[in-house]
Amino acid sequence: MLSPDLQRIQHIRDYCIEIEKTILRYGNSFEIFDSDKDYQRSVSFSIFQIGELSNGLSPEFREETAAYVQWNPIRGMRNLVAHSYGSMNRETIWLTAINDIPDLKNFCEEQLTGKE
Repeated sequence: MLSPDLQRIQHIRDYCIEIEKTILRYGNSFEIFDSDKDYQRSVSFSIFQIGELSNGLSPEFREETAAYVQWNPIRGMRNLVAHSYGSMNRETIWLTAINDIPDLKNFCEEQLTGKE
């Protein structure tokens, strides 16, 4: 059985995969993302969930992995999505999805290798 932190990492990885699938479904283009509210909501929801899950990671885990993942900005993105969605900069969400989420997914997979 996985530790509580690794269970959360597993769920974070799953949301990273959901973002990846959504981008494949709709298209890897900011213009498409910017013009489609469903696309925006789908990616934003997954980013929100990743932030929620990272809030529940133990302080020890966050500290041990701080050299690999910037947990505070991830948690901050959750707050931005939750409290400023209507005015959230769509380009920020997009850049997070295409630049940061793949790295986070790789980190999660490394943490889970051989532990699932």
